[in-house]
Amino acid sequence: MDMNSSTRTFVVSCAMALVCGRAAGQGTLGIHGGGWTAESAVTGHELSLSRQLMDALKEFHPQTDNLGNVWVTFGSGAPHRLIAAPVDEPGYVVSEITADGYLRVQRLPQAPPNGVFDTLNFAQPVVIYTRNGKQVPGVFGGLSVHLQPGRLNPPKMNHIEELYIDIGATNAQEVRAAGVDLLDAVASWRSEVRVQGAAEVGGGAAERAARNALMALVKRTGESKASGTTTVAFVTQQWLGGRGLNRLLMEVNADEMVWLARVTPAAQEGKDGKAVEINPAGGIVIGTVPGTDAGLAEKFKSLATDEKITAQTIAAAAPRIAGYTKGVTLPKQFVGLGTTLLWAVTPAEIVPIEEKEAAELLLEAYLGIEKPTGGVGGGAGGGSELTLIRALAEAYGASGHEEAVRKVVVNRLPPWAQRQVVTDVAGNLVLHVGNEKKGTKTPRIVFVAHTDEIGYEVKKIEGDGRLQVEVLGGGYPQYFLGHVVLVHKKDGTSVGGVLELPNGWDKPGFEFPSSMRSMDDPARVYVGTKSREETEKAGIAVGDFATIPKQYRPLLGTRANARSFDDRVGCAALIAAVHSLGEDTPHLEGRDVTFVWSTEEEVGLKGAAAFAEQAAKEGRTPDFVFAIDTFVSSDAPLESKRFGDAEIGKGFVVRAVDNSNVVPLEYVDRVVALATKNNIPVQYGATGGGNDGAVFTRFGSVDVALGWPLRYSHSPAEVIDTKDMDALGKIVAVIAREW
Repeated sequence: MDMNSSTRTFVVSCAMALVCGRAAGQGTLGIHGGGWTAESAVTGHELSLSRQLMDALKEFHPQTDNLGNVWVTFGSGAPHRLIAAPVDEPGYVVSEITADGYLRVQRLPQAPPNGVFDTLNFAQPVVIYTRNGKQVPGVFGGLSVHLQPGRLNPPKMNHIEELYIDIGATNAQEVRAAGVDLLDAVASWRSEVRVQGAAEVGGGAAERAARNALMALVKRTGESKASGTTTVAFVTQQWLGGRGLNRLLMEVNADEMVWLARVTPAAQEGKDGKAVEINPAGGIVIGTVPGTDAGLAEKFKSLATDEKITAQTIAAAAPRIAGYTKGVTLPKQFVGLGTTLLWAVTPAEIVPIEEKEAAELLLEAYLGIEKPTGGVGGGAGGGSELTLIRALAEAYGASGHEEAVRKVVVNRLPPWAQRQVVTDVAGNLVLHVGNEKKGTKTPRIVFVAHTDEIGYEVKKIEGDGRLQVEVLGGGYPQYFLGHVVLVHKKDGTSVGGVLELPNGWDKPGFEFPSSMRSMDDPARVYVGTKSREETEKAGIAVGDFATIPKQYRPLLGTRANARSFDDRVGCAALIAAVHSLGEDTPHLEGRDVTFVWSTEEEVGLKGAAAFAEQAAKEGRTPDFVFAIDTFVSSDAPLESKRFGDAEIGKGFVVRAVDNSNVVPLEYVDRVVALATKNNIPVQYGATGGGNDGAVFTRFGSVDVALGWPLRYSHSPAEVIDTKDMDALGKIVAVIAREW
């Protein structure tokens, strides 16, 4: 949906980032040769993960405790070494189920890890982990940018009070019937996007990397030549004041300890008390903690020198152990080991792979384990027959880059239509059907739905390898900046990256801009390279496009989530209507009907405008244009119900008023009458944005815009009810035959 033509640093913390380069896949622990996939572990809700760890480690006789810590021990005697890492990550729990079926949440830890933690979760897909082991998909709601102009004091989407989860339920009873209850854990949905040079990407990347590293280490600990005892431990509830670590240290009496976790520089004594900043180019971070002996840190520094590993040593804060009583004392010999993190504790968090590999070598050298001679990689792929809307929604095609979507449209048309459809100079797919009889008056009708989606286009490759990109379309920056992206190359392949957060994102009081034009500012994409030459070698070039990754995710009942339902639902409705015309009657007698799957709608209705101009030149200006596009709905918790008030699941919508067009009421009533006659559920109303039909009116066409209600438009959280899509396809077919 077009925005009515009005659209258009690193900050480094230190973290443990060890992950086994020989383990296959994100979140996959290869201790038994692959196949063990770890779920997210929201802090305080790690017991399911603990059970998985116990099962994966069973041949090593693991132990556990009441908090879910898991550890294995090798050897005997002194010294006793403890190598430990936290496995939990920040998230939420369900704190309220509303009468209309939304979930409200409380954060864990209850204090935000940073000022943008909640902000970056608005309009993002999530997973609810239920007590009975189910994983229920949902989305955090957000504002639809089309509905905000002129609204007084809209929510800022920066506070937990404004967070609501939509799982597709219509009431509290449906929520509970799905198995969701109060206190169930909520974690971000994580895509499988990989970034060059990154070991892990996304929220909780440091914890996943550490967890995988320890699993790999356990597998090789039997090769250790170090004397004494070695305990490898997976620690819970670190984000909740270090409760798991406190419990573990009461159980395991270690002489020395390596802590693979987020290492924070210690505040300096004196008036300012500022911590020394970590050098982002300084390599592995070795942290010495005041009050402990620096000998172990010196040993790791020496090992780094021997292994020719770049390392930096800092004075680090002790691992946080907070509570109502004094925490246990750390072993006298203690060292923190970690890497520099990019965009820490955000959906863009990155663990650099070269530092991960260096940290892994240090750990193995510490235990006297010989370097590996080779690696195991690879993964399994698979696929299944996709439904029409899933195939369309999962195809990538930002404005001006719609090739993949065109292919899906053509492939899903019936054979007779595939033989007739053509692509015009603007990239529009055009299918004309009908056989107008001479001497009769029949209306010339065009249906148009756009194939493009919002995204970014690469405008420049900077000297340090980053991409300067320009927005294609419009939306709220916080839905995209600080999140993972895919950069789509001209050869049809893609590479992962992250859209960098704006300068100052980690400073107190930071807020994302909320104006409709705030997405127009240039943005940068980090793709893991360090120079222009390296980026170009990866096959990335000016003119490539970038999008947020997406997946079709069924919700409860007939509802679903995917980014780019705008306007792939419209595309699907046209395809369904063409199929309903029937293979035996491809030429509608006495009718003149054209279906257009248009391009570049999100950047100014360009494809539709080109088609309209060409039709006028040929004397084939349509009498009626039915623009099939989103009806941005206020059927969502943060919206004002003043307009856009069409409920999802209640039928298609006559988009009678938007920013680009007003449909004459006689035609609103005519569509409603046709729908009623054919038992098709219908709604009508006013919304925001523009539609493709608006560019035809200057040539004398009547624009009758039709759509379906969409929640959270122009965001990764878009939600539809497929019943509305079915109704839309049916009314298009009826109009093609009877208008």
